[in-house]
Amino acid sequence: MLFRLLVTAAALFVATSVVPGITHSGTPISLLGVALVFGVVNMFVKPILSLLSLPVVLLTLGLFLFVINGLMLMLTSYLSAKLALGFHVDGLLPAMVGSLVVSITAALLNFVVGTTRRDDD
Repeated sequence: MLFRLLVTAAALFVATSVVPGITHSGTPISLLGVALVFGVVNMFVKPILSLLSLPVVLLTLGLFLFVINGLMLMLTSYLSAKLALGFHVDGLLPAMVGSLVVSITAALLNFVVGTTRRDDD
């Protein structure tokens, strides 16, 4: 689990470096806090929001999931601001691009490091 947190923090760092409109002005430790907030948001809020928006997701053939992922990154930004972690997202478009960058980077890092989920754990 610690490795997943580190992978998520690294993916968020890449997003802050690559995507204009996503910034982090805190310490590397605070970026771990942002990764923890992002994980909690994706664990609890995203499934509920995805279920509630299921008709729209089906109507758009799944493309609305990009908007949901962007909203999760914006919610992470909001909660991080309340927790003074120094993470900020300027709007929905940077959030959507950032969530795509985070997803791709995390998938690549999980593949390289070998932290993908296994059913026998």
